[in-house]
Amino acid sequence: MHILFIGDIVGKPGREAVRQLLPAYRRERPLDFVAANAENAAGGSGLAPALAAELFAAGIDCLTMGDHVFRRREILPLLQTEERLIRPANYSARAAGKGVTLLRAAGGTVAAGPAAAGSGLAGTPVAVINLVGRTFMAPADSPFDAVDRALSLLAGSARVILVDFHAEATSEKVAMGRYLDGRVTAVVGTHTHVPTADEVVLAGGTAYITDVGMTGPHGGIIGRRADRVLEALLTQMPTRFEVATGDVRLNAVLIEADGDSGRASAICRVALRLEGPVAEADAREAGAEEVVGAP
Repeated sequence: MHILFIGDIVGKPGREAVRQLLPAYRRERPLDFVAANAENAAGGSGLAPALAAELFAAGIDCLTMGDHVFRRREILPLLQTEERLIRPANYSARAAGKGVTLLRAAGGTVAAGPAAAGSGLAGTPVAVINLVGRTFMAPADSPFDAVDRALSLLAGSARVILVDFHAEATSEKVAMGRYLDGRVTAVVGTHTHVPTADEVVLAGGTAYITDVGMTGPHGGIIGRRADRVLEALLTQMPTRFEVATGDVRLNAVLIEADGDSGRASAICRVALRLEGPVAEADAREAGAEEVVGAP
């Protein structure tokens, strides 16, 4: 199997990169499954239903989120009904949405649990788990306990399991990779928007990278206008962090794995550049740019 995971999609520039670059990339390569982190897709913070539909239409099979998952209230009903959209599993069980989903490489969903194995559905089952870190992050339950519960839920349903660990501290991410080595197909880190150079297949057959990077404007500061971020850092005053527009790139990792065993055999970084300017945010993002605070 060939799995592509796309790093944090930031604002309209990030969505445009996906819309223009992903379809051609899928046509040129034998991709079986595409997942992406979309917690910054609406104006740099959160996700809206229309934007999720846009990303699915571009060829993404599953969207994961992070600490900005609830930034826009209109996404709450979709979190409850859309199997292809998940939020961190170590948030409260009372929160909208769920942290694990079971899909098929050929598209569609299958029910989680042992009964799904051998159901005869076309396409290899692919499970996706979303987690959020606790070090330098807002309070959350243990991601280690949450992933253990998710794997118990998935027992017998899928051998190909992808984990998006949305976390700040590199040590916490590395620890998760070691903790899950041999138990999942891949552990990919998101959140910091800066790609790391430590991609590796661990001894137990789990592909790992500390951070996939960002899909969006690299001409600013981790996706936001440089002048706005610098103003906040220099003055310590609340500042509106608008999404940048220049040097738009798509950062991702391509993972090769055995569909029967779930073991990964290779992982490599992918960096694609979008040529030409990107228009300003449209009406579907109205209000999203009002976020104030650190980028």
